[in-house]
Amino acid sequence: MARITGSWLSGPNAESGDNPLGDYQGKELGLPQSGPGALAPFTRRVLAILADWFISMGLAAIIVRPDAAHIISKMTIPKGQQPPSHFEVITQALSTPTLGVWFVLGIAAVTLFGFTPGQYFLKLRVTRVDADAPVGFVRALARQVILLFVIPALFTDSDGRGMHDRATGTALVYSR
Repeated sequence: MARITGSWLSGPNAESGDNPLGDYQGKELGLPQSGPGALAPFTRRVLAILADWFISMGLAAIIVRPDAAHIISKMTIPKGQQPPSHFEVITQALSTPTLGVWFVLGIAAVTLFGFTPGQYFLKLRVTRVDADAPVGFVRALARQVILLFVIPALFTDSDGRGMHDRATGTALVYSR
């Protein structure tokens, strides 16, 4: 009797002659092995999101303009304890605004241009894998909502796409 889960848990069948090591990521999606349109590696995706985060932090600092001295003066600090440094206070004050700016920036940039600023600097773009069409607002929104949870982006499928890309039918590829 065949196992029901055998098709997806046991991996490729030895008799099938499939050699997953000889194939490249993105082949099943019809993407090239290298050059423009090829899937971006994990390290470049991480660098792009870090660049976007720091850009968002800078924009949030311009919008919020936290005054560390004022925030520290309003704190109740027990006697004998040192107040937090200005860097700690500013970083804490910018945490939520940075997340909000990153969220909006990701949706707006991918909807309008197909890439975020960090992806642009690293020569990447978000593309649909099911059609030669722009990503669009709904897919960009869904992708960014899933990215909020961080963990789905760490799990990849056989093609190396994060679960946020798989769920929205997109892929992060080289643009040039």
